[in-house]
Amino acid sequence: MGEGQEGFISRNCSYTNCFVTSNRTYLGDYTKFDVIAFAGPEVRFMQTPGYPDRLPEKRSQHQRYVFASIESAENYPVCSDKFNGFFNWTWTYRLESEAKWGYIVIRDAQNNIIGPKTNMNWLKTDQMDVVGDDIKEKLRKKTKAVAWFVSNCVSRSRREKFASVLGIWLAKYDLEIDIYGECGNLKCSRDNEEECDKMIERDYYFYLSFENSFAEDYVTEKLLHPLKYLAVPIVYGGANYSRFMPENIYLDARELGPQKLANKINELIENPDLYAEYFRWKKYYSYHRRSENIETDDYCGFCSLLNDEKFVKKTSIYEDFRKWWDPPYRC
Repeated sequence: MGEGQEGFISRNCSYTNCFVTSNRTYLGDYTKFDVIAFAGPEVRFMQTPGYPDRLPEKRSQHQRYVFASIESAENYPVCSDKFNGFFNWTWTYRLESEAKWGYIVIRDAQNNIIGPKTNMNWLKTDQMDVVGDDIKEKLRKKTKAVAWFVSNCVSRSRREKFASVLGIWLAKYDLEIDIYGECGNLKCSRDNEEECDKMIERDYYFYLSFENSFAEDYVTEKLLHPLKYLAVPIVYGGANYSRFMPENIYLDARELGPQKLANKINELIENPDLYAEYFRWKKYYSYHRRSENIETDDYCGFCSLLNDEKFVKKTSIYEDFRKWWDPPYRC
């Protein structure tokens, strides 16, 4: 975000009058700040004696305390009742957060923002037109089964274990997972992301959108690559994916398990017309990064929220924050 107003000015935000600083004494007394944002991954340590960024000891009535995190709740739980009744707002990937800090924007055919949100009104597959010949022609040229780009080789979700077993079952059909990055033997630098995405579109039927942890609404940019570049995503995460995609455009690894998933992958590769059905949605929806437009930029959105007088004056508090944020099995 940067210091001062620079982050908002450089993004051409609608509002640029927000001022950011990590200097607690900037106004002489930290109780004079309108908003104090707490970095989610560090919050659980802020009550530890000797930790450099301790929780504030004083609080003025006008202040809003905000829990801010783009990281998974399973990776960074708070594990403490101390934060119940502490935060006024949240700025996270959770779809219920007052301010959004996430990865994905969904637009309809008229370019209106429609999601993600908790209740999506998707078209049914049989309401969609069949896939056009231009897309079918591209799909027919694909030659490789599954791509996976991954650099974190040991995850809380144990996705690497699932992928390993999936690979064993795929081998029975003479298919394999091509693994790019630190956890595989193939390279396609994300510094040259455009070329990697072109390769996905040209060569691969499926793309593993495997999250490193399970948490409600935690869906990262791993889902964007296949949706934007003509591959079927195979998801593995803790989200309700109907909030992010219509039915029949993806495969759910946790729901199918490795054996049935391998069978489904082979079935779709062997049946081009059936595989093409997974792309009917392309005429009706498009997927984007939140940072692509100031309308959806998360930093611009947060400053806009602070300029909404009606919202700021509204009394709100997370009475049971631990229950809202922490996965029930985590702490």
